[in-house]
Amino acid sequence: MDIITGATGLLGNALIRELLNRGRNIKALVRKSSDTACFSGCEVEQLFGDVLDLESLKKAFIGAEYVYHLASEVSIMPGRHRRLREINITGTDNVIKACLECKVKRLIYTSSIHAFKESKDGTIIDETLPFDPCNRMGEYNRTKAKASIAVLEAVRLRGLDAVIVCPTGIMGPYDFKLSNIGSMFIDYFTGKQKIIVDGAFDFVDARDAAIGHILAAQKGINGQTYMLSGQRVTMSELMQILKDTTGIPIPKYKLPVWVAYPVAMLTPIYYRITGHKPVFTIYSLRTLRSNSYISHGKATEQLGYNPRPIRQTIRESVDWLKKCNLF
Repeated sequence: MDIITGATGLLGNALIRELLNRGRNIKALVRKSSDTACFSGCEVEQLFGDVLDLESLKKAFIGAEYVYHLASEVSIMPGRHRRLREINITGTDNVIKACLECKVKRLIYTSSIHAFKESKDGTIIDETLPFDPCNRMGEYNRTKAKASIAVLEAVRLRGLDAVIVCPTGIMGPYDFKLSNIGSMFIDYFTGKQKIIVDGAFDFVDARDAAIGHILAAQKGINGQTYMLSGQRVTMSELMQILKDTTGIPIPKYKLPVWVAYPVAMLTPIYYRITGHKPVFTIYSLRTLRSNSYISHGKATEQLGYNPRPIRQTIRESVDWLKKCNLF
């Protein structure tokens, strides 16, 4: 039996479908307030619980073989430090305790590429870099690093069997809650995206990241970390792929970096007033300007991980969004 926390998100939905395709018995840990319409058509049992409620985790994990801990607070907005620490650090500590008490065979912890120490532009980012709990990029990075370190300490000191997987920017079908990248796609399709900025990032298909989780569960070495990257894409390349896919022209205006930073300082006010999904903030701008040369060589060699071309992912994401009438 497999337990999934964070099952209603993009990665969680992709993982559910991959596990069902492999004949696994799945239980999804969800809060009572969660919208679980995304599970329609999937044979998945729902368990009510919360990563901040240790007793609910102990009850849910009884008899579990694998626990996929995907639940995480992700924010590119300023001022959410307390919530990030609660979900990402305290929540992971509770998952570790429940796994140990319930004698779970293996914990698969979803960390992040952002949890690692920053590296110079042009150098390859891989698993030899340490997790950085003092990361200057933002509180999200720091909390994911601290949680990753806690998992490794539990392996070393408490007998936990666990592997850590670190996806890059996730995109793809099953984006029911609309991720930041999904919102950006819709802004492009509806003409709301008027400008672009220079930068690049590594993006991975949610379905490939899900497969990487399963491979890590089955083949990963206890206490090891695996990068689940996809393909590095510049923003100009991403816009061109969207144009090729949809026929919609690329936004005409490119914002110079020296203008982009002061603009990004003001966008949180706009997002709070309008309720629009945040896309362009100081955090996202810094991410696009940071080193994004990321290697999944270790996952490929040890697990057999092989992500698909990102152009295919974008095309199938567009098809899925159209099918769901999201634009």
